Amino acid sequence: MRSIKSPGGATATRSRHRLRARRWAGWLFALPALAFYGVFNFYPVLLSVQYSFYDWDGVGASTWVGLKNYTQVFTDNEQFSSLLHAFYLILFFTILPVTIALITASVLRQLQGRFTGALARTLLFLPQIIPGAAAGVAWTWMYSDNGVVNQLLRAIGLDDVARPWLADFTWALTAVGFIGTWLSTGLCTMLLLAGIGKIDNSLYEAARIDGAGPIRQFLAVTLPGLRNEIGVCVTITIIAALASFDVVYLSTQGGPGTQTMVPGVAVYNLAFNDARLGAASALAVVLALVVIAVVVPLQRLFREK
Repeated sequence: MRSIKSPGGATATRSRHRLRARRWAGWLFALPALAFYGVFNFYPVLLSVQYSFYDWDGVGASTWVGLKNYTQVFTDNEQFSSLLHAFYLILFFTILPVTIALITASVLRQLQGRFTGALARTLLFLPQIIPGAAAGVAWTWMYSDNGVVNQLLRAIGLDDVARPWLADFTWALTAVGFIGTWLSTGLCTMLLLAGIGKIDNSLYEAARIDGAGPIRQFLAVTLPGLRNEIGVCVTITIIAALASFDVVYLSTQGGPGTQTMVPGVAVYNLAFNDARLGAASALAVVLALVVIAVVVPLQRLFREK
């Protein structure tokens, strides 16, 4: 006896087929981008992991050394100190910019629609459109002995404080850090300002009715409402601090001595100046693992509950 399919079952089957076809169509559209990513991003990462187990100059025969290159990352003073310097730069690339951006965005919220607010937003975002290399060169001039920074210090009577900042063994890394602060603050301010725009004004009105002042409104309304945006700012700027290269290389090249050496510059020097591709790959892999180890918990911390 022949079975009879119900019209509803046939319709459901056709719907499943159409859904499956749409999914495959989506993957087909994404395939060129995935291929590009695999060839130019993922494959070089795998090669770096492979090279990290060898002693290789990039031209001749390579020699298997196992974990020796990774051991040197933590025993060689220059390589290990570069990792410590990168963590120190988080203070200037992340903590200072995010703090300043929170305060600035809260103030600019009160200037919405005014000419001064638009001008302030434009001036704050300008550093973000300047390449890091150009910023490094410009700040090198400003930090020089006769640069703008020292001229301002001498103009207000602080002659003893003036110095060639990027050549000073004590202050060079801090000076480089303030370049990162200048570069990061504008982007963080714009992201947080956009986030403040999504917060319902009725929350601020309710807080004012309850007698909350500006500081209490900031702590009770603005900060919770910017949880995701703060997470984005912190993630972007921490990656910029740990993987910094252009600003440091163009301003100090890791000097004086190794006082401003960061992993990005150290990898460059090991690979292209010392012809130690294995050691450079090991440091690059360690840096990637450090970035992941720092960023992943932060993503969970700032995830909206």
